Amino acid sequence: MTLSSNQKLPSPAPPLLRAAGIYKRFGDFTANDDVSFSLNQGEIHALLGENGAGKSTFVKLIYGLLQPDAGQIEWRGNQIKIRSPQHARELGIGMVFQHFSLFPALTVVENIALALPPEELVSDLSERVRKVSAEYGIGVDPDTRVYNLSVGQQQRVEIVRCLLQDPALLIMDEPTSVLTPQETDQLFQVLKRFSEAGVSILFISHKLEEIRTLCERATVLRRGRNVGTVEVVEKSSKQLAEMMVGSSVGDITRQGVPPGLSKIQLAVRGLERPRSTSFSTPLHNVSFDSRVGEILAIAGIAGNGQDELMEALTGEWCGRARDVIHIKGRDVSHYGPSRRRRAGFGFVPEERNGHAAVPGMTLAENTLLTAHSLGEVVRNGVIDRTKIRRMSADISKTFDVRLPGENPMASALSGGNLQKFVVGRDISRQPAVFIVSQPTWGVDVGAALFIRKAMLEMAAAGSAIVIISQDLEEIFAISHRVAVLYQGSLSEAMVTAEVTPDAVGLLMGGGESTTAMVAAYS
Repeated sequence: MTLSSNQKLPSPAPPLLRAAGIYKRFGDFTANDDVSFSLNQGEIHALLGENGAGKSTFVKLIYGLLQPDAGQIEWRGNQIKIRSPQHARELGIGMVFQHFSLFPALTVVENIALALPPEELVSDLSERVRKVSAEYGIGVDPDTRVYNLSVGQQQRVEIVRCLLQDPALLIMDEPTSVLTPQETDQLFQVLKRFSEAGVSILFISHKLEEIRTLCERATVLRRGRNVGTVEVVEKSSKQLAEMMVGSSVGDITRQGVPPGLSKIQLAVRGLERPRSTSFSTPLHNVSFDSRVGEILAIAGIAGNGQDELMEALTGEWCGRARDVIHIKGRDVSHYGPSRRRRAGFGFVPEERNGHAAVPGMTLAENTLLTAHSLGEVVRNGVIDRTKIRRMSADISKTFDVRLPGENPMASALSGGNLQKFVVGRDISRQPAVFIVSQPTWGVDVGAALFIRKAMLEMAAAGSAIVIISQDLEEIFAISHRVAVLYQGSLSEAMVTAEVTPDAVGLLMGGGESTTAMVAAYS
């Protein structure tokens, strides 16, 4: 078809969402610095950046949780001020947060009803939930109580809750961080159906291979500024990572002798732990060894006994049985945390704020929390504060902890920097056995790479390391052997190089836990 001289080409549709020159400051800190961004209808768009890069702030501005100090936001071509999350939902913007906001004791439909305006609470809500979930292949039973659902199923409830509000834009914050590979594949199929139906998706993740699988474009933030929007197919994961950190990103590889040829440092035999609350997971006959120079990974989806196992290993929970937990041949089953540290343990729990570190204390004071029991900084009840501050400064320097000032409060650090500090605090002691839960949970690619390298070097120096992790990419990057925790039972440990992520993912979802089954998928 040709156009006559007085005919005009049709104007392209405006972006569904456009932000121009967005600034957001918190005191002297600029979280978003002249950020511009656009998202087209039906597009799956990634938002990337290190911790502290400004992603969360920018998303909160779009969802109405915060207001920009300068700049403008356009929705469907019209300039608008998004006053609140309720206003965002009225516009058609929905968000699925990384940490779910569901009440375990309520049913699926009761949880969904809590998020809907009163005028939408009709008697056929259960039928609407079934219809919407079936339409997109999500498969949600509205009458099931949430505590009976897997993490992947709970995420589907969050998605259905958004869908019932008929969103034009769905924001997803780290949606695959607690999913098996199979659940991730199912989620991606659902998101692609949304895209085909015209729903736009803003996808936030640190998993760059997933970004390359799912997304069309990616916008990268670094230190609050937009450093570029790229076509994902034109960039490798390494190139995306380098855009995020602003420098070259190296590779990490496992090292050391094959597992089974070194000396056992930690032996756990027949660990049993009864259910302590209605929502806890009992442990059943958990047994494993961890050896000198080895990284043993314990994989599993959240809620399968990881917290209960970590508490049993650290001594925060002690059963009555003896000869269950041994370090270097010594029975420590009845030891508490401080005594286990003196015996050669190092620990980093999953929750860095409030468990691994006290937010309202300085880094030096947080160093004292683990060092006091070792006799390194306390003599006759007197604290050597100069030594504590020097230890804290040395940890920060060695582990590249970027500080906002000298000896700041733990709460002043970004998540990635605080994680580097609490991991470094124990690694710097070179304990005989190091047990860490979710070592790189919620941290950016640069911090994750640094922590993983530090653990590999620690293993090469002779420590036995046990990581409890949901991150299969991490597990396959650094572990020598992997076992799977499912409903409180631990599978046989397998050589990581001899199994596949899909096979381990099947075990995480409750597949048959035998080495023969895993080998069949290799």
